[in-house]
Order: sequence, then structure tokens, then C-alpha cells
Amino acid sequence: MTRTIPDVDSIALAVTDGMLHFELSLAYEVFAAAPPGVADPWYSVAVCGPGPARAGRFRLEPDHGLDRLPLAGTVIVPGWADLDEDPPADLVDAVRAAHEAGARVASLCTGAFVLAAAGLLDGRRATTHWAHTEALAARYPRVEVDPDVLYVDNGSVLTSAGKAAALDLCLHLIRLDRGSSVANAVARRLVVPPHRAGGQAQFVTTPVPAPDNHPLAELLPWVTERLDQPLTVEDLARRARMSSRNLGRHFRSVTGTTPLQWLLTQRIRYAQELLETTDDSVETIAAATGMGTATTLRRHFNRTVGVPPDTYRRTFRSRTRPGPDDVRHHHERL
Repeated sequence: MTRTIPDVDSIALAVTDGMLHFELSLAYEVFAAAPPGVADPWYSVAVCGPGPARAGRFRLEPDHGLDRLPLAGTVIVPGWADLDEDPPADLVDAVRAAHEAGARVASLCTGAFVLAAAGLLDGRRATTHWAHTEALAARYPRVEVDPDVLYVDNGSVLTSAGKAAALDLCLHLIRLDRGSSVANAVARRLVVPPHRAGGQAQFVTTPVPAPDNHPLAELLPWVTERLDQPLTVEDLARRARMSSRNLGRHFRSVTGTTPLQWLLTQRIRYAQELLETTDDSVETIAAATGMGTATTLRRHFNRTVGVPPDTYRRTFRSRTRPGPDDVRHHHERL
């Protein structure tokens, strides 16, 4: 099927009876309101369903029918509540038709079961809430289910784990479309951390710590203020007054990843911010982010982001109007 409209900025939320209200509300909150200072037109959001739907204790009236999904640039399928039942056939057919029409399709939490029923996850890596990954793998054996990540990006098909990870995926979509600065602005409006890499572990055995109440509370800001320096794991362990092994265990518990991977992520995100908001050369940005040389920055940036720094700058430089909040100190991106 050929895409019939060029509006890649249109978002369609697919709803029907049995959807989880949290993920639905979360997606609407993220995409329906533009953050201050965004130059481009923002997303248009439509709630699409076969008729009045009940999501938990809430009842809602869709703006359009499910036949609207193939006209959207991005279709988001919120969590599906009753996993003992198959998703409605009309919803599954509409999601499949949207993907065939060229839409990017993303599921939040157990919305992955709808994508799997539509065949969109066959032969693809995918995730869902950790409590339901075994059920997803058993029901759809052609899906490569990864229970240990926050979200999976397959380009035109994306899946996320539950609740907070659904927010991570929504911010990831904005980052892909409009760049890191805009995604950071949305995160600031929502008062949430602007980036958690999709490969982080979704299940942590300890409670989520308060910002100033975990073993790395002093270390993380200290590191992000020194991204231009050649920091090593030993440097971080020495600063934290613990062994490298102990540091690694705390990093996995608090951030869901290793110290080196976390540090590389901070360097790349800071490079994105500088590419979007300054005229600094790639060589200058490489030094400012601790990459050392432009060659090293280009290698890591291309591998992580998917495009070279110069291409990224041309794509996202005009997406925001610089303001006092656009070049905040990079430690606020934690």
C-alpha cells in the first residue's frame, strides 16, 4: 500500500476496549503539547478507534475510526490489558494496514501483543513488560523476545517495556524526529530524565532511588561536569571511594548499564546537544566531549546515532530557536 499523505508528523493513538489508560495518557501527554521554543510545527495527534472505548476506569470518545491509522506518520499502540484474549481483529488489521502504508508503528508495554498478532514482529527483536515476555515468546515463537531492555528500535517497528520505559520510547521517537535538544525540552517539561538508552535493563531488583539517595549520587554529576577529560573506570572508582567491581555493581543497579557504556552515552548526548546548539567544529566538540579526536567522535557517533555528526547537525540544527534553556549545563540531562 502506498502512503496517501505526506504528514510524517501526524501521530495516531490506536484505542479500543481493553487498553491500559496509563500508556495511552502518557503518549498523549508527550506528543500533544509542544515544548516552548520549538520552531517547527509540532505533531498532530489523533485518537483513533472503532467507537467509544473503556480504558480501565475511564471512557473516551475517539476522534476518528481505525481507518485513519494508515494515514498517520506514526501509529502508537498502548498496552493491552487482557492477555488471555486475542486483540480485536479490526485493530490488528488496521495496525497491519498502517505499517504496509509506510507508517512507523510503536507499541507501549503489552501493546507488543497487538503488533505480534499483526505479524509485524515476525523475525524481529522485540520487548514488552518483563512480567509478560515469556507469554509473548510462547504465543508468538517467530518473535525474538528480549526481556532485558527498555525498548527496541527496528526502524519502522518499535516496542517498549512497561510504564516508565514507554515514556523512554516516546522521548526516543522525538529525539529521532527532532533531535536531542527538543527531546530534552520535552523531558524538562515533564520533569523526567531526558534519556535512558534502550539497551538498559528494564528490571532492577532495588527500588528506584531518589536523585540524592543512592551510592552514585555525588559521582554522576561530578562525571558529567568533566566529560572533556579522559576518565577511566579506575578514575570513577577512586572518586567514589570504592573498588572497580563494586562500582560496576552500583552502576548496574542505579543506571542499568556499565560505567563505560554510561559514560559513552553521556559523551554522545552532549555531542548531540553541541551539534544542535553551537557552531563548534567537530574537532572542538570531540575535545569538549572527551572523545579526543574528530575521527573517534565520528566513529562512536555514527555507530550510536546512525549518522555522521555533520549529517546530524544539518538535520537538527534548525529544529529549535536557541533560548536560555537550550544550552543548559549538560549535567541536567541526567
